[in-house]
Amino acid sequence: MIANLSEVQARARVVAEARRWIGTPYHPGADVHGVGVDCGMLLVRVFVDTGLVPPFDPRPYPQDWHLHRDDERYLGFLLGRTREVAAPRPGDIVMVRQGRTYSHGGIVTAPDPLVLVHAFSPAQAVIEEPVSRNGLLAQPHRAPRFFSLWRAP
Repeated sequence: MIANLSEVQARARVVAEARRWIGTPYHPGADVHGVGVDCGMLLVRVFVDTGLVPPFDPRPYPQDWHLHRDDERYLGFLLGRTREVAAPRPGDIVMVRQGRTYSHGGIVTAPDPLVLVHAFSPAQAVIEEPVSRNGLLAQPHRAPRFFSLWRAP
């Protein structure tokens, strides 16, 4: 069980599990490896399937809620389970602003330069990429925020 692992080992498991999803098609609201997943359910599956977070399901949610509302729905799910950190480490969560709210997330696989695994609708799949190479995510107004399940050292 992951509870017996060190933080370093647990973070490595999170990164490995996130990478296992690479190539899974993007599908809003789905959470089936190899079949379909969106960015929110990718985070849920990775952290639940590694045993770090008890099972929960944030669905249903409309695909375009972030375009029409100001409430930080996605951050609400994170803030009850994580803490915000200034400097991410592998296995942490990155959130970026899309539309009116923080509504796109991924799992950090490298902090400098920032690389993440995320289910990205323009790519139509789960991909791993440096944020600096993604024209949408690298824009300054996206203002990435980072969250961690682990306490500061």
